[in-house]
Amino acid sequence: MSSPETTLPRVLIVDADPIAAESLSEALRGHGYETATALNADEALAALADAQRQLADRAPRPFGLVITDLNLPKPGGVDLLRRLRRDHPDVVAIVLTAYGTIEAAVNAIKLGAFDYLTHPIVEEELVALLERAVRHGALVAQNHHLRRQLDDRFGLDNIIGRDPRMLRIYDLVEAVAPTKTSVLMTGESGTGKSLVARAIHQRSPLRDQPFIEISCGSIPETLLESELFGHVKGAFTGAHADKIGRFLAADGGTIFLDEINSASPGMQLKLLRVLQEKRFEPVGSTKTVEVNVRVVLASNEPLEQLVASGQFRQDLYYRINVVKIELPPLRDRLADVPTLAEHFLERQSRAAGREILGFTPEAMAALQRYSWPGNVRELENVVERAVVLSRGARVGLEDFPANVVDNRPGQMALLRSTRDRDEPISWDGETLAEALEAQERRVLLAALNANNWNRNQTAAQLGINRTTLYKKIRSFGLDQYPQAG
Repeated sequence: MSSPETTLPRVLIVDADPIAAESLSEALRGHGYETATALNADEALAALADAQRQLADRAPRPFGLVITDLNLPKPGGVDLLRRLRRDHPDVVAIVLTAYGTIEAAVNAIKLGAFDYLTHPIVEEELVALLERAVRHGALVAQNHHLRRQLDDRFGLDNIIGRDPRMLRIYDLVEAVAPTKTSVLMTGESGTGKSLVARAIHQRSPLRDQPFIEISCGSIPETLLESELFGHVKGAFTGAHADKIGRFLAADGGTIFLDEINSASPGMQLKLLRVLQEKRFEPVGSTKTVEVNVRVVLASNEPLEQLVASGQFRQDLYYRINVVKIELPPLRDRLADVPTLAEHFLERQSRAAGREILGFTPEAMAALQRYSWPGNVRELENVVERAVVLSRGARVGLEDFPANVVDNRPGQMALLRSTRDRDEPISWDGETLAEALEAQERRVLLAALNANNWNRNQTAAQLGINRTTLYKKIRSFGLDQYPQAG
């Protein structure tokens, strides 16, 4: 039996035989349960609705468990289960049935019943089943609470903006979410692609299934295949046990592949097969694994250009470019900055347990002047910093970093220092490609030095992703510099 500290749920017993219903009710009361009875589905639904309406008055408590016989007068036990799943998803149902109708009980479980017992009922078996049902009900309630939290954090309402391009994105999310169509998102780093992917999942029929996110650009190429598809023990040095990959972990739900532009040609071919056939082999295995996943992808570089240059497979591009969502950079929708800033301020203030009324006019003007090379992510970070540092009722200029206040983003200063020089151009006989490469190396080195070799900030100011920056550092031999360590 449940521990004394546990508050047992109220139980509704539904049986067409009033003597059987009352007998079962009396037995459960002897184990500490508060019970009520109903003779048919309509009475049961009315009792559930009344208890829910009177919840504010705290009497009686809502029902947490329903024990129902399947053999009820119309609308019947099966219809009752359907209504419970639709209108009372937090209520756990247990089915009672005769030996000859176990198949019907199994079908009832498919409709959402937790478990079943056969007549004649053994009291000890019923109590043990109720204890398991109580634990299950607690998990269901926790799941619904977490789902509401996910809605608050990742719902469509959190994609802020009234720019016409953002309104179009809202429409696309609403249209594509109920389907299993692949979605390709493009846009600079920090524009909110992960948030849009979450919103698509949260508004889809798969919302109760896994959502798995992986940044392809942040994982070394040699490990990416194992991360995506898993591996078997002994597949390579260090593979001491079998590992489930992200695709299998996302089975039945959604997988979000960010920075897909960084995938190698070999990996692109494997992804094409998974998208077309929904199957793959873990690294080191000959066993084929089948999965049913919805795939959302994102790129922070124009894939059309990568296809034209031979860096991205054309067949994969056409396979994933079914529904395309382009997220505009924040500098192209500065009118949304006040709304975004207020949204972040409210959320960060609540998280910090502080009451900040808003921004001073000078602070808001500075936010609207800045070009935001790091996009929405940079704005959120600036607001979070301001909440931590602010000592007044409103965020002021003194709470912002110098580049926001002075409106001198490092990118513009860098361009001025490397491009706007009145120096004569000399030619030493090199090809145009060699000359451009040398200039690119000088710009890259200047940017790294200007940012004290902070690679994330350098990538943001140069308008490239981290993976591209790392590749350029290696290709230009800059990883040998002491600062690169």
